[in-house]
Amino acid sequence: MLPTPCRIVAIEVDNYRTKTFIFDARLEAAPGQFVMAWLPRFDEKPFSLVNADPVTLMITAVGPFTRLVHELQVGDRLWLRGAFGHGFCAFPEQRRPALVGGGYGVAPLLWLARQQLAEGAQVTVIVGARTQADLLYIDRFERVSDSTSPGALTIRVTTEDGSRGQPGRVLDALTPLIERGEVDGVYACGPHGMLQAVEAVAQRASLPCQCSWEAYMRCAIGICGACEHAGKVLCLDGPVLAAQRSFGASSHCASPL
Repeated sequence: MLPTPCRIVAIEVDNYRTKTFIFDARLEAAPGQFVMAWLPRFDEKPFSLVNADPVTLMITAVGPFTRLVHELQVGDRLWLRGAFGHGFCAFPEQRRPALVGGGYGVAPLLWLARQQLAEGAQVTVIVGARTQADLLYIDRFERVSDSTSPGALTIRVTTEDGSRGQPGRVLDALTPLIERGEVDGVYACGPHGMLQAVEAVAQRASLPCQCSWEAYMRCAIGICGACEHAGKVLCLDGPVLAAQRSFGASSHCASPL
């Protein structure tokens, strides 16, 4: 796919280093898929979709490319191509999912939560960060939970320094829920160490689990191999992979949400 110029129609400040950009574009996509964003004569980087209609991206200023994007204003253009990869899939028969996001890993989970609420699920969202200042999208999840969808949403917050919510990490909130039988499936996105821990606790409880293994991607079509992880090319086979015990021998399922 060739990059398409998309105009910024709104910019929302989320915290001291993160903004959400809304574009005058729409895509056929599912939660967990991603796009490549390009600034001509500079660089191209991958971003999870916060929404596909309109196209919405969370962008955290952590390097030269993202800092330059943060300088863009409403009316400016960013070139996008995609959507790429495999997104999250529906768990058959599971109606009480836990959505676990660490840092800016919450980006694809807001859209996922909205879809699951519309289907009547009882959703628990766990959002974790190092400090209160690093938390993202709490207010957005609260607005989703106040919607008229047939499902219900509960939000749990963890911070490593205890400045908001439960002190500790997302696993400290997730594990008791699993032990009490309050969730029947887990979706997660965040740092790889967090995902490994979430997947392990879900598998010990024989719960289906899907993790979005976000990584640095260059080509987005499985050619360059820059995003290889555990024998998979994440841009093509992922970024969402199901734990092996969840869907038999397959690393992803064919029934997207």
